[in-house]
This record gives sequence, structure tokens and C-alpha cells, in this order.
Amino acid sequence: MSARLISFDTETTGLDFSAGDRVIEIGCVEIIGREKTGNEFQTYINPEGKEISQEAQEITNISPEQLNEAPKFKDVVDKFIDFVKGAELVIHNAEFDIGFINNELALNNIAERVEDYAAKITDTLLMARQIHPGQRNCLEVLTERYNVQGYDRSYHGALVDSKILGEVYLSMTGGQTDLKLAPSVQNSLNPKINKVDGTKSLL
Repeated sequence: MSARLISFDTETTGLDFSAGDRVIEIGCVEIIGREKTGNEFQTYINPEGKEISQEAQEITNISPEQLNEAPKFKDVVDKFIDFVKGAELVIHNAEFDIGFINNELALNNIAERVEDYAAKITDTLLMARQIHPGQRNCLEVLTERYNVQGYDRSYHGALVDSKILGEVYLSMTGGQTDLKLAPSVQNSLNPKINKVDGTKSLL
């Protein structure tokens, strides 16, 4: 485990950045020594003309009007990079979030990718599939499985999901600093994205 962890999540206008979908929220939570430090990064992002899908509005409770007032990605990218640089990123379904952020970087003519800034990327979906094979392992299910409480789950938000993910990750690792997981669990960005119900929740 790296000295500094960042549990990380995004919300987006839809499910496919190759079809023009954009990031509308970024949330990051810092963890050091298996404790949340209280140091967080959160911002809404103006999708620059890309319409947020009705499904995304219902899931996130983020309105188009709210996003019109938000900064553009280019206005927050430096602060985001400074926050995650050198940390181990803990992400549930890393391919989804990393793909979207890398697309935003590319759209802003930034050659580097998230992988260039992070010390490591750990995908908790792959971890969960190895720890709980044959079971559903979306973040909602893991939240219940590990009895993570105290959060309003009426809507999905990048920051609250990052907080929950941090607790789930710490529960999954169970105080161990080096789980004997398959090499594919870390630095692997190849989980499948569930596009059935319009969410990022996976089996």
C-alpha cells in the first residue's frame, strides 16, 4: 500500500466518452495510514454544451442549470492533478473513471494521462471479484456487505461515493498492508462496464 491513497470517483453526462459524454463531477478523498485525513477535492464541471442525460440527472440530482454555473475542466485540472499526483488511486471500475478523465485531458491538449501522475491505480471492482467470486460486487452491494453506514444514498455524488469507497477499501483490505491479490487486480484497467441500467454499478 502506498503512503498516500486517494479514493476517487466521477459523475458523467452518460456512459460513453467516445460518444461525446463528459465529466460533470470529480470527488477525491485522501487516506494516510489507513485513516481519512479530511483533505478532500470536489468540483462540479461544466460539460461545455454536452447535455446531461435524464438518467444521469435522476441518479445524481445534478441539474443542467447547476452545471452551467460550474467551472470548465481546464479551469480545475491543475488543482486536480496537484491533489492526485504521486498517490495510489483507489477506484471502483477504474476503466470507466480513468477513461473519462483521460478523455478530458486529451480534449484540453494535455499529453499526460492519469496513469502518468498516479503512483499506482487499484481497482476495487477487480479486488472484490477475487475476494467474493461469483457474487455481485457493485459499490452498493459492497457498502451493505461491509456495513458502511452514515451516508445519504438518495443520490449518487462523486465525493460521497469516494468517501464510501474509501471505507469499503479499508474494510476489504482488513488492516493488511499487502493483500496477496492477483497481479491483475492492481494497475489493470480492463473491467467491463455495465450499460444496462444507466449507472456505473457493476455485478
